Amino acid sequence: MRRRTFATAAGLAAVLPGASAQPQTAPPKGRLRQAVCRWCYAKTPIEALAAASAKMGIEAIDLVDPKEWDVVRKHGLKLTVVPGPTSIPDGLNRKENHAAAEEKFKTMIADAAKAQAHSIIVFSGNRKGMSDEEGAENCVIGLNRLKKYAEDRGILIVMELLNSKVNHKDYMCDRTPWGVRVVKEVNSPYVKLLYDIYHMQIMEGDIIRTINEYKDYIGHYHTGGNPGRNEIDETQEIYYPAVARAIAETGFSGYFAHEFVPKRDPLTSLAEAVKICTV
Repeated sequence: MRRRTFATAAGLAAVLPGASAQPQTAPPKGRLRQAVCRWCYAKTPIEALAAASAKMGIEAIDLVDPKEWDVVRKHGLKLTVVPGPTSIPDGLNRKENHAAAEEKFKTMIADAAKAQAHSIIVFSGNRKGMSDEEGAENCVIGLNRLKKYAEDRGILIVMELLNSKVNHKDYMCDRTPWGVRVVKEVNSPYVKLLYDIYHMQIMEGDIIRTINEYKDYIGHYHTGGNPGRNEIDETQEIYYPAVARAIAETGFSGYFAHEFVPKRDPLTSLAEAVKICTV
């Protein structure tokens, strides 16, 4: 319905005999538990972002600094993929990083459990001349050192798939089959992949088939328009209504987080993305 038509209808309802005001309804829930990534809205105060997100039907916020955790929880939202012990260039593909990562992880996951966070993020690290075979073996060893803490606390570890073509040159976990191999060998329900749709569109394409094939190894999703991690509307090449439906139809019960850079009013863009992916 066009805005002018709606306004006219609303005006008539106010004067027609027996007409009553319609109660304000909550946003449609859909089958996906939608979330938003904090860094994309860095200029929006966390109080404003959390309050607006809750009104939109968003259930969680990703990658929130611990200093802001209490605000997120105050608005009834979940903390998802909280910061972990590795960085994108320096990750679990090097054995020399394992001891320090484990020590940091003990504290980080204790804090995450106290805040009732859903998941915590880790990275493979860059290749720096290392073979993918050696890197996979080392990531399995590293994740095996961390998984016991996650299992005890009931918090999911997710290793993120990133593109090495445009944004993160030399990153090792840049292909879904490689990441799946690692997760399979770790063999824990608390260790899965963070499938970033934007990144994997750049590296692989074939998004829906890949999601269906590897659904059991994916614990979290990120959105983003391609090219440029732009808004997920008709201006870019990924058709998100179909992607969102495909994910929902796998029975996915985790979180589906928006990680695009808004080009307009940030909260207007976010509300539109939520609507696009409500399936």
